[in-house]
Amino acid sequence: MASSLKPHFDEAASKDAKPRRIQKTFHQQIAELLRFRILSDSSILEVGCGKGDLLPQLSPARGLGIDFSEEMIAAAKARHEDANLHFSVADAAHFNPGEAFDHIVLDYLLGYIDDIQSCLENLLKSAGPRTRLHITSLNTVWRPALSIGQKLGWVSKQPPSNWLSTQDIVNLLEISGWEVVSKSCEILLPFQIPIISPLLNRFAARLPLLRHLGSTLLITARPQTSVARPWNLSCSVIVPARNEAGNIRPALERIPSLGSETEVIFIEGNSKDNTWETIQSEASRYQGPHTIRSARQPGKGKWDAVRLGFEMAKGDVLVIQDGDLTAPPEDLPKFFNAIADGTCEFANGSRLVYPMESRAMRFLNLLGNKFFAITLSFLLGQNVKDSLCGTKMMLRQDYEKLKRRIESFGDFDPFGDFNLLFGSALLHLKIRDIPVRYRDRLYGDTNISRFRHGFILLQMAWFGLRKIKFAGFSKERQPEEVKGQS
Repeated sequence: MASSLKPHFDEAASKDAKPRRIQKTFHQQIAELLRFRILSDSSILEVGCGKGDLLPQLSPARGLGIDFSEEMIAAAKARHEDANLHFSVADAAHFNPGEAFDHIVLDYLLGYIDDIQSCLENLLKSAGPRTRLHITSLNTVWRPALSIGQKLGWVSKQPPSNWLSTQDIVNLLEISGWEVVSKSCEILLPFQIPIISPLLNRFAARLPLLRHLGSTLLITARPQTSVARPWNLSCSVIVPARNEAGNIRPALERIPSLGSETEVIFIEGNSKDNTWETIQSEASRYQGPHTIRSARQPGKGKWDAVRLGFEMAKGDVLVIQDGDLTAPPEDLPKFFNAIADGTCEFANGSRLVYPMESRAMRFLNLLGNKFFAITLSFLLGQNVKDSLCGTKMMLRQDYEKLKRRIESFGDFDPFGDFNLLFGSALLHLKIRDIPVRYRDRLYGDTNISRFRHGFILLQMAWFGLRKIKFAGFSKERQPEEVKGQS
């Protein structure tokens, strides 16, 4: 931060200013937004923590707040320091904690930083591959309102500050070694008024036009990948198989070796043909490079099968390969490479890029997939071209966090695609589409009912609106998570 600003903040630390009391509900709204995004029981670094009022509201397993003002840190220690919370005098541009945090928070700080790029570059020292950086900043359309608020005594007097647009912040992040995962405008009404505030901030702020008018820019980023992960990652390929007896041997012949070791797990699901017997027979005769395992799912639906396969899996990387083989197994190395080198954290297959074979997807199914892809991109805040392609890949360590994050969802999704995509979005994993060539089915018939399953997909889209898009100010806290995402 600029040294010229230090006297301003030292003086502010000794005051229980009226504007700060008036702004109390606004800061509570910021805390709610961050609580929805930050996993409880994580390690959190807050840069520019001031008197330390935000950090305890995020319930960290370990929280460290730093500020360049000795007076601010003294106030923070007096108010909040305990076994889990610590505060230290430090300059963000030179601070090196010697450890990686799960989350780094810069709450309305960028406006006061002398050299934002150097600060953001330095923060990479506090980040690991799974660290998420959360930045809040004033939407510049609110500058007139801020000036009026200062004149009325509702907003603290501000020293000369940087005024940054969303694109300014995105650009600074990208040239500093960070990649933006999500961005939004939040808080149309920065005061807490029953009924009206939730209506405006939770719902209206997500609507076209109005979604650009919120007072607060909220941006989440991750470190850009510069060093590939070790190629000794192992991979588990989960193959849900219902009425797929004719595809078991082709699957074993066509699934490539992925990483240091590949296991193929067939999950048979209430087949009417001899799929289970064929799996046992082909597995006993198999002499290829893969480890073969199998089980029969206890319930119904693809998600029940996938979930069982993921629980059985021993690999570092998990991938779903549909048993009908219409998404070719030969494309799996593209997914593995993207996960292994950190290009993405959730690799989502897309069948809608290359031309399809004539019988691969019926016309109504194609229209439905395009509709749900557009809907899902809106819900997730990340572009997803094909929401229903069966091929999806992620690290097992991310799945372990994801399954706890979606516990509150219940069994709303029989397919699993939405569970995985919704959960990845809530964890702010970077989602990327991996194009695949969609082939005709060579054995059996599709297990998808266009109209019955289409209605289920509409229900899931509505579920996503409530649980993700309109849930930023929900009173529902994220479930307790395991420590250490880094």
